[in-house]
Amino acid sequence: MRVSLIALLLAGTLFSSPPVRAEVRAEGGADAADAQRRDDSAEPQAGEIVVIATRIKGAVEAPQKPVQVLTEEDIASYGAASITDLLDALAPQTGSGRGRGGGHPVVLLNGQRISGFREMRNIPPEAIRRMEILPEEVALRYGYPADQRVINFILKDNFAATTVEAEYGRPTRGGTDTAKLEGSLFRTAGQSRLNLTVTADDTTPLFESERAVRQAPGSVPTVAGDPDPASARTLIADSRDIGVNATWTKGLGENGLAGTITLNGAYTRADSTSFSGLSLATDPAGTVVRALGDPLLRRTRTDTAEAGATWARPLGTWQLTATLDASHAITNTAIDQRAVVTGTLAASGPVSFTTPAPDLARGVSDSATSLVTVVGRPLSLPAGDMAATLKAGFAWTGIASTDTRNAGGETRLRRGDASVGVNLGLPLASRRNGVLPGIGDLTLNLSAGLDHLSDLGTLTDWSAGLTWGLTGQLSLQASYIVNQVAPGLSDLGNPLVQTFNVPVYDFTRGETALVTVTSGGNPALARETDRDVKLGLTWQLPFLARSNLLVEYFRNNSDNVTAAFPLLTPAIEAAFPARVTRDASGRLVAVDRRPLTLANETGSRLRWGFNLAGPLGKPKPGSGGGRFGGGRGMGGPPPGGGMDGPPPGGGGFGGGGFGSGRGGNGQGRWNLSLYHTVQFVNRVTVIQGGPVLDLLSGDALTGGGLARHSLEFEGGAFYRGIGVRLNGTWTAPTHVHGSGAPGSADLRFGALAKVSMRVFADLGQQRALTNASPVFKGARLSLKVDNVFDARQRVTDQFGAVPISYQPDLVDPQGRVVRVEFRKQF
Repeated sequence: MRVSLIALLLAGTLFSSPPVRAEVRAEGGADAADAQRRDDSAEPQAGEIVVIATRIKGAVEAPQKPVQVLTEEDIASYGAASITDLLDALAPQTGSGRGRGGGHPVVLLNGQRISGFREMRNIPPEAIRRMEILPEEVALRYGYPADQRVINFILKDNFAATTVEAEYGRPTRGGTDTAKLEGSLFRTAGQSRLNLTVTADDTTPLFESERAVRQAPGSVPTVAGDPDPASARTLIADSRDIGVNATWTKGLGENGLAGTITLNGAYTRADSTSFSGLSLATDPAGTVVRALGDPLLRRTRTDTAEAGATWARPLGTWQLTATLDASHAITNTAIDQRAVVTGTLAASGPVSFTTPAPDLARGVSDSATSLVTVVGRPLSLPAGDMAATLKAGFAWTGIASTDTRNAGGETRLRRGDASVGVNLGLPLASRRNGVLPGIGDLTLNLSAGLDHLSDLGTLTDWSAGLTWGLTGQLSLQASYIVNQVAPGLSDLGNPLVQTFNVPVYDFTRGETALVTVTSGGNPALARETDRDVKLGLTWQLPFLARSNLLVEYFRNNSDNVTAAFPLLTPAIEAAFPARVTRDASGRLVAVDRRPLTLANETGSRLRWGFNLAGPLGKPKPGSGGGRFGGGRGMGGPPPGGGMDGPPPGGGGFGGGGFGSGRGGNGQGRWNLSLYHTVQFVNRVTVIQGGPVLDLLSGDALTGGGLARHSLEFEGGAFYRGIGVRLNGTWTAPTHVHGSGAPGSADLRFGALAKVSMRVFADLGQQRALTNASPVFKGARLSLKVDNVFDARQRVTDQFGAVPISYQPDLVDPQGRVVRVEFRKQF
């Protein structure tokens, strides 16, 4: 490459020839792509040599610009112990403002689909060469719906590490402890990979008595010497989880040119025991007189076995990817019943009672999802190649549940889902190809899909979108999505479970009552239809390198929305009277909280924010920097060059050029991301012809209403092995109207700001420690503080009193939590 470049320079000097375009295959990622677009849009001058840098192998090719691109040095500066930790730290950038989807974003590995997040979640961050965060529309190109952002992880070709990790956490007010242990083996060599991880977590219970939780009037026994129900009711359950996860990938054919095959398997066991108080004996007026018997327990054990497979191979100019993901889960729940007084209730002394055998609930869920996608460029258009994604798949889900309280016997639900879909990317204008260059780069995206469900018939979805690159730094996006969604089988058929003595605030009477709550599935749920509009702007800021501004407007309109049972306001009770049970005096006794169907939900909002980053400190002469952990290359290029070196130029948002990783220059780095969301409209029509709730003006579906304004941020700095990370959220105050009847009360939910901090030290970069003992090589010590200021939302009625069910210790029993983590790589 160097000889060719010198020859071109000589030719340009000697012969003053017209502009020459020399293609240099460098690995510049988003920065190189931006530079390439800038070069394409500019008129070359006489004698000018234009160097075009192509994307690195495994990068996503799409007209939509990445929200953010992180190099390995950027990733190291977060001090994340796992990819899950990294995604959590990047929540402002990876979260979608569209209001759909849930859980993790869509995850790609080396630009390809995977069978499931299990393939990725235990890969050490040190093995990641580059990370791309892309808009929701990119998901369509990989066979996913456009309701979540896309994260593409590009791994290093050669890496090996054995990692052990231990973490201990405890709230500053005590009461409960959490301990975690994890051991992991990871190897990658070209197309071949192996990852084996074993984990164990344990959390001790936290009781209401340890937080001095006030009890509802009339719920405490009046006889001296009877046990305190608060000592037998948990705020945090006693739980233990163990798991093992293994992934193996093998390249096919010579040098992996025939594709790859990946196999994944995992097993987890989760046990939890929660305490639901004591059996309570009441007088004829309903006032608790005696507390008796042992604590009422709810014991749950879930065993889950999962397996996945991915087969990817080229088909000429097309890329075929086939994935299979399957799981089998068994959940057994034992729920203690209340003791029954067998004789006359004694006002003092022993009480004769019997304790019935516990109720037993059992649920077995099975699922298998397969999908084949073919991605290629079937047609060359004047403005560029058309991109096409074809997909076809079949998914099967089954649920079988039994409950000793259900006289109907076993419940069985089955669903098969056959799906097909197509996505087309059509370039309409291109500066590079000279097609309407005055417009810029314009791409039309079209998609359509069909799902035939065995239990609900045919569902359809389609979308249309435009991506308009006005310049190399400024682009606009617009999309419209229409999607039909079926309620999940768990929402339809989960076994019915009753939980006793649950504190629920009764807006009608303005009091907190201990009620019996029923949860489970609702077979009467309907299919949902969503219509979403998104308008977006992305601007690479010209006055500050490594920075961008994003502005996104969303409008959602949905019919027949499946939702968890809302906050029990008078409007909800009037719309669903059969879900609420009151005694003769009007006191709340029981609530059926199974999911329901809301007639319509409409909302619009604006989400905007910026990502800033830059160097910290002066370059260290002759330094290649250090690296987190003990991961080691296996025959890779030397530090400072080749595959793992910084991209050409080093500038641009998300690019390299400085850092503490191999190939860096010894500088540190800082970054800040801040996003603001403002809600314009959010209304819910509960039932056809029924009440319309304005969630921004005092109505509510959830426990605290909907805030009009909210903020989320993350940022930090890293320098010479020491890092500090901060992330947090802020929500504006809200209020919820009462019924207006005598005794009813409005509630005000105060503003809430939560900030978490992580301070970490790569002990392997501290020469004094490594000289003292080699045990510190590859080691990292982290101190994490969740909710630094111990902030908990304050809820008050119009008299300034805090309702019992909204006590801060009930809403957030942990508060500030301090965690210490030690991690070592070999």
